[in-house]
Amino acid sequence: MSKKKVALVTGGYSGEAQISYKSVITVNNNLNRNLYDVFIIDINPEGWFYSPDNNAPRIAIDKNDFSLTVNEERIVFDVVLLCMHGTPGEDGKLQGYFDMLGLPYTSCDAATSALTFNKRYTVAVASFGGVHVAKSMHLFSHTPITTDAILAQLQLPVFVKPNNGGSSIGMSKVTNADALAPALEKAFKEDTQVLVEEFISGREFTIGVFKTKGVIQTLPITEVISGNEWFDFEAKYLGKSQEITPAVISEDVAADISNAAKRVYEVLNCRGVVRIDFIYNEAKSAPFMLEVNTVPGQSEASIIPQQVKAMGWTLEQFYSALVEEALASA
Repeated sequence: MSKKKVALVTGGYSGEAQISYKSVITVNNNLNRNLYDVFIIDINPEGWFYSPDNNAPRIAIDKNDFSLTVNEERIVFDVVLLCMHGTPGEDGKLQGYFDMLGLPYTSCDAATSALTFNKRYTVAVASFGGVHVAKSMHLFSHTPITTDAILAQLQLPVFVKPNNGGSSIGMSKVTNADALAPALEKAFKEDTQVLVEEFISGREFTIGVFKTKGVIQTLPITEVISGNEWFDFEAKYLGKSQEITPAVISEDVAADISNAAKRVYEVLNCRGVVRIDFIYNEAKSAPFMLEVNTVPGQSEASIIPQQVKAMGWTLEQFYSALVEEALASA
């Protein structure tokens, strides 16, 4: 059986590219070379390139069909394994391009990727699907609003965060009215849209969900206990958090979170592996969805690899399952 040619796509045009370059190392090291010929493709502001190794010159991708010519041999890929956080690999732009080429890939489709990249639209659709979400407001830089008008609708404390993107960049927790304006200014530096969301008290959990052989499956749940006041960039990527996998929770709470995660996956028409963040509110005995990450981190510090190992799978098995599901659904 001939090996499938996999384009392992990394990089990106945003500050999250730094996370992409960490994720791609883990994925590349755990792809089964007996099944796949793997080509790391770096998409960055300078262009789209394949680098055979650190010393060889970069080879540009032909954007007409996403092919590659190496030593006069034209390489056409069978599947794309997306390992890019932020734009254009997480917001639907690349997905739309691959759809037009008829090239299968391992993430949500263009519509779902674009929707979930917008935090406000994500919680709105999830809410329509019966999933609990926090009360929030969606602000635009072209339509100024006073802090008094915000506080007339939302109760402190609130989270202020850029509406698009991830990795908690530009995010603030606001506990008093005077801090709201600076938090908005900080968030608007990252994005033209900002989400202001009421704080939900409770324990924070995150769970991976993926589809294999056509069946939606959840990974073991992780409880996130931040060493900082909340799960910010430092807590996520610089080791300032405690992540307990599997989470020490009752079967009922675990079932509530898993069922909510599967519901979100269904409602948003997700594909590949996604990571969904929840706060479990004890008073209401319900998980509240915070956000959906359609290209979750795969670095050594990331949560999905921890959950895969807790499930008893190797990362090689997991990445093979993602690739095969993409090929089967093409």
